[in-house]
Amino acid sequence: MEINFRVAGRIAKPVEDVFQTVADPARLSNFFTTGGAKGRLETGATVLWSFAEHPGEFPVKVIEVVDNEKIVFSWQGYEGVDGKIGTEMKNADYDTTVTMLFKPTDDGRTLVEIIEEGWPQTPGALRGSYNNCEGWTIMLLAMKSWLEHGFDIAKDLYS
Repeated sequence: MEINFRVAGRIAKPVEDVFQTVADPARLSNFFTTGGAKGRLETGATVLWSFAEHPGEFPVKVIEVVDNEKIVFSWQGYEGVDGKIGTEMKNADYDTTVTMLFKPTDDGRTLVEIIEEGWPQTPGALRGSYNNCEGWTIMLLAMKSWLEHGFDIAKDLYS
């Protein structure tokens, strides 16, 4: 059985605004890629994301982008280190795939769903999936806070 998860949330902005907030590196850097983002999310591109709480740049290989509907990318898997708590992670020898879906709702909001999959069934991979599930949940909350209220709730969360 493959390990995967799905998180979702509603943001009180039109789908075009929410989609662009993820696709545009300058906007994404306001609330998620705390160390910056380089490159727009476009089909076939490889962009770089940095996070203040995790040193280094993370290559993001964009598989598919459908404007205002979907972003699919892969990136290197990370696994939890045995006996460690929190964000102690190590590189894995496989990639995971992230699918982000953007759906307009009848009341003018946008439903954002994030699915990540591709971990093998091992204890380290399971810990890695928990870490990423937490990260995507915080990303949704931070995006909601930034888009709806102009406030970055994730600032200094990890540092």
